[in-house]
Amino acid sequence: MPFRAAIFDLDGTIVDNMPLHVEAFAIFASRHGLPPLTLADRRRLDGKRNREIFPDLFGRALSREELRAFEAEKESLYRSLSAGRLAPLPGFDRLTADLRARAVPVAIATSAPPENVRHTLREIGLDPASLVIARGDEVARGKPWPDVFLEAAARLGVAGEECVAFEDAPIGIAAAAAAGMRTVAVTTSFQAADLARHDPPPHHVVSDFEEYLGSGLADGHFA
Repeated sequence: MPFRAAIFDLDGTIVDNMPLHVEAFAIFASRHGLPPLTLADRRRLDGKRNREIFPDLFGRALSREELRAFEAEKESLYRSLSAGRLAPLPGFDRLTADLRARAVPVAIATSAPPENVRHTLREIGLDPASLVIARGDEVARGKPWPDVFLEAAARLGVAGEECVAFEDAPIGIAAAAAAGMRTVAVTTSFQAADLARHDPPPHHVVSDFEEYLGSGLADGHFA
């Protein structure tokens, strides 16, 4: 079956920037007397919205004011750490050029807050105003619920079942699969064996978009 649209997660997918987020979280955790993030923490949290992440980290409900303050602190750390250090994952530019040439529309479905979305895209030379972007703060439920992927598909005018979704985290893969999308995982954040253990596993796993392009999967059809 041909796919009619491609939807990309942002952090860890378009850009291999999760180590910078981990670094920002480490500084934040040290300031607030929290333990550093473990891989198990990341399996549970990567891809979620800050409104779900921070109460989990602090082990208690947080007021709206606390959530705003913690998000502002941590995300400003990420933006400072990542300035001048970001690049698109290998093959991303070539893949999106190929999709444009075949008139396949593209959208981004991300849990990142708006300031981070603008910063990250501009750092890799993309204009946020020219892109179709659905954010987690714009939908009722965050990943692993399908809402943000369905919103991205709706903005493209395409059904979820006709989309291929690119993700790096198990929570995001679950969200895209729940939206009925074929899923391709990139191994920037988790190893292929680790991704395969999660339910549902991705349909395909690649190291980057160069591998995806070389695999024959990018010909417009689901394997």
